[in-house]
Amino acid sequence: MSDADREFLARVAWRNWIILLLLVGLSLFWRSTPLTTGVLAGGLLALAGFWWLHRGLQQILAQPSPQAARAFQVRYFLRLGALGIILYFLIARLGVHPVGLALGLSVVVINIFCTAIARIIRHR
Repeated sequence: MSDADREFLARVAWRNWIILLLLVGLSLFWRSTPLTTGVLAGGLLALAGFWWLHRGLQQILAQPSPQAARAFQVRYFLRLGALGIILYFLIARLGVHPVGLALGLSVVVINIFCTAIARIIRHR
């Protein structure tokens, strides 16, 4: 991985936090604790998933082997299972707002979409 790639990923990670803070700030206008909690919890889950995936890919690219690929696949499914359990707990037990949760979970997607649009405009 080149320095430019590392710098790009660092900027993406930084913008994820900025987008999460903006979304949490916007959710405060609704004056709904479950909505704001949902945005915050979803955003933190999305950022944790992004970090977990990034770390796993770095490990597999550092030592490419069939065992590393299998370990990545196992961790990937463990991550999905953990995500499902946490989402169930947040919605069913803590009563966070599902729309807020979905909005928070979209932090990385919003960032990637904005980054793609910015790159398209820049390279015209």
